[in-house]
Amino acid sequence: MNHDNELDPVARLSAADPSADVEARAGFADDVVARTLEEPLAEPAAVADLSSERARRRPRWFPYVAVAASLAIVGSAGFGIGASTGGGMNLADRAAPAISLQTGAGTGGIAPEMGGSRDDAVHGGLGGAANAQSKMGADMMYPYGFGRNSFSSEGLSTAAGSASAYTFDARAASNAEEVAALAAALGIEGTVVELKDGAWMVGSQDGTASSLSVSLDGVLRFYFTDPLINPWACGMSEQPVAPDTLVEPCDPPTDLPGEDAAIDAMRSIIDAAGRDPGAFEFASETGEGSHTRNAQAWPVVDGQRIDQGWSLELTVAGVHSASGVLAGIVPLGEYPVVSEQEGFERLSDPRFGAQMTSLPIALREQTDIGTSEWVPPTEPPSTPAAGTSLSWPVNTVDIVSARLGLASQWQADGSVLVVPAYEFTDADSGTWSVVAVAEPKLDFAID
Repeated sequence: MNHDNELDPVARLSAADPSADVEARAGFADDVVARTLEEPLAEPAAVADLSSERARRRPRWFPYVAVAASLAIVGSAGFGIGASTGGGMNLADRAAPAISLQTGAGTGGIAPEMGGSRDDAVHGGLGGAANAQSKMGADMMYPYGFGRNSFSSEGLSTAAGSASAYTFDARAASNAEEVAALAAALGIEGTVVELKDGAWMVGSQDGTASSLSVSLDGVLRFYFTDPLINPWACGMSEQPVAPDTLVEPCDPPTDLPGEDAAIDAMRSIIDAAGRDPGAFEFASETGEGSHTRNAQAWPVVDGQRIDQGWSLELTVAGVHSASGVLAGIVPLGEYPVVSEQEGFERLSDPRFGAQMTSLPIALREQTDIGTSEWVPPTEPPSTPAAGTSLSWPVNTVDIVSARLGLASQWQADGSVLVVPAYEFTDADSGTWSVVAVAEPKLDFAID
């Protein structure tokens, strides 16, 4: 885990449910909502034939993007979406998916510069440099999400308006008492070390026992880990041993805790952190070959997930790791919002840097990273002939719907705003996001 990969990949890949006020072509929204809720309409409206759209576009998805595609659909703990089970659980169920304005939102839980998964680090394999090299090649060969895109759309609303904005109140929760309460709930003994290296610290500082750190950032993100519970080393998931004990990598356990147990553990941590579990949406997934049961939680505001999620890895021996944000969310009032059409035009405006938040279906169908194999070249590429055309692929993106939601935005001073943002869905179910706040409330100055 790192500061940028806590977003849930299921949310990004299921973000095809537009809000009720979307003005797409006639009948589109009703049909999508009906499919999402699994309640077919009595008279389904005519929509675009996505099969033909995919077939029309498929020749442009080069085979070497398989690794890049897998990076975008692998979860925060190394499990693949395609193998996951489980779903959201609590009163906030079916909140609209989170929207992100941050660079790298489409890379899933594995840092794009690293590649691989946690199991790669234990068992060896591709991972690291080979995957990074493959992804680098894919990025150079295919522009999707990386700037060379031609956007088109029709039927978007031209009506501007306003929407609520929020912020994280980090200072209110930054005190030794709240940190100590969370540490106690996680079973960490010891006193809180105040403001050590820019963070609150509790527990082991040398990796020999469980520890908790709370960063002094705009959301007070915390990280917990117990190195004595190592589900990737045989024997340590049933009976913790010293971290310097030599152990062999083991097969995935067959007795992982259940979905309810993982979500209950997450609820307990949220409650111990002084937050209301009823204001969160929960999910739990595990994939084939997983060594932990995973749980995720997202704060929900105005029916929207906020892209500052919590995560947990649970084993039969207890919680191996957890992360989340201690800062509460408070209102900032109303902000002016541009129309869907103006938001769409921002996709092509370099000042706003459109973010790819979910890959299109064609890329998602590629082989995942667990079965991909990098084949080393046997010779360099041939020398280009005189007059060879410059390869400059431009992806054509047909936007079919828009959704107004909320996304977090980091300020220059480290504080975090939660502001109106648009998510646009294209004909291949890929999604893109841009800030929706009108220019009078945008400060373009460089500090």
